[in-house]
Amino acid sequence: MINKAIIMAGGSGTRLRPTTLAINKHLIPIYDKPLIYYPLSLLMLIGIRNFLIIVKKKKKNDFTKLLGNGNNYGIKINYCEQKKPSGIPEAFVLGEKFINNDSVALILGDNIFYGQGLIEIISSEKKISRGARIFSYPVRNPKQFGVIEVKKNKIVKLIEKPIKTKSNLAITGLYFFDNKVVNYSKKLKPSKRGEVEITDLLNKYRLNGKLKADFIGRGGAWLDTGTIDDFYKTSSFVSSIENRQGLKIACLEEIALNNKWISKKNINDSIKFYGKCLYSEYLKKLK
Repeated sequence: MINKAIIMAGGSGTRLRPTTLAINKHLIPIYDKPLIYYPLSLLMLIGIRNFLIIVKKKKKNDFTKLLGNGNNYGIKINYCEQKKPSGIPEAFVLGEKFINNDSVALILGDNIFYGQGLIEIISSEKKISRGARIFSYPVRNPKQFGVIEVKKNKIVKLIEKPIKTKSNLAITGLYFFDNKVVNYSKKLKPSKRGEVEITDLLNKYRLNGKLKADFIGRGGAWLDTGTIDDFYKTSSFVSSIENRQGLKIACLEEIALNNKWISKKNINDSIKFYGKCLYSEYLKKLK
């Protein structure tokens, strides 16, 4: 059973400059709330309460100012500063003490998941005790992603940004691993890009017959906010749904309250913390 998660919120955000020269990418708003709320909320929805957030060097204070230690949401948040981006598997080396002997989830801090039935799909894999799980999503432009090729429901190949492939199944930024992930990550060698690659890590599990994939179909959405265009399209998506339904996506306090991790007193504290804003107006409806 996975009860711990790492959120990767470091990196340089070069494709979002000049904005990211002044502010961390994961603190830029998607509609009315910071990007970091979205991956954090997904993991809270499947019941995870213990987090390690990996942040860019000297940016820890920016995150603690916003999220603190997680008490306001009934969760526990620790932070780790990353000297420089060295690839996704580095998260497991940096988080070795946090992981300890447990299984762990990892989500990229710029990935957003949304859709009916999605939580059920993800929760079903949360019980992992051995091996690794990935979640794939069909895309029009597989050349921009890591891709899996599947034959008879078995992963036969993993390719990072393929020049040519028959598959359109991209590997999303959500992963579940057993505790062997730390040792596997330590043994990885940097690629030609100078970084350790997530596909190399996943291949270690695949070659041992321990890698499985779940497929996010038409009922779900996976949104990557890697570029300025992606940011604004995602903001429009969130805005449209929230204004049509009157319900918030990624409201951390609402998830915590529904899970009975916090009380309505915590909601009042959050309203005072945020001050007069659209998000606070929504929180008032929860009281």
